[in-house]
Amino acid sequence: MSFIETGILECEDIVTPSEERFQEGPVAIIECVQQIPCNPCVDSCNRGAITIEGSINNIPRVDYEKCNGCGLCVANCPGLAIFLVDQTFEENLAQVGIPYEFRPLPEEEETVLLLDRAGEVCGEGKIVKVRNTKAQDRTPVVFLSMAKDLAMKTRFFRRKTDEG
Repeated sequence: MSFIETGILECEDIVTPSEERFQEGPVAIIECVQQIPCNPCVDSCNRGAITIEGSINNIPRVDYEKCNGCGLCVANCPGLAIFLVDQTFEENLAQVGIPYEFRPLPEEEETVLLLDRAGEVCGEGKIVKVRNTKAQDRTPVVFLSMAKDLAMKTRFFRRKTDEG
């Protein structure tokens, strides 16, 4: 089934860097698939790694040779459609930066349930850090550590304290 039918993206729907690029450090993954007039990601990238060809309605693309994984685009995307993936975080762990617009903010070292694009639990992870600066336009980025095989699956999390 396609994204149009389910409303849920699959990895095949997303442009991703090569395995070699993943091994160079953090990189932005854009999961924007709707053609809408939007370009804050382009404006926030100081390296010119994110571009939109032609009309502002077109889908943004990442030049993975230019992207250094700074993550400025993650907080500046109004659609919360950009994630930072670092497959080199630790030997057996990856780190994923996720935009987060809820309060209260999670605590560092907190263990959380990882959620896939469908909102289903796909594993457990740990909050590594919460970055919340004025340059982020009021959208904190929460960095989670997890098993490497979950880095391209995990797109949100649920705090264990939210289970009731």
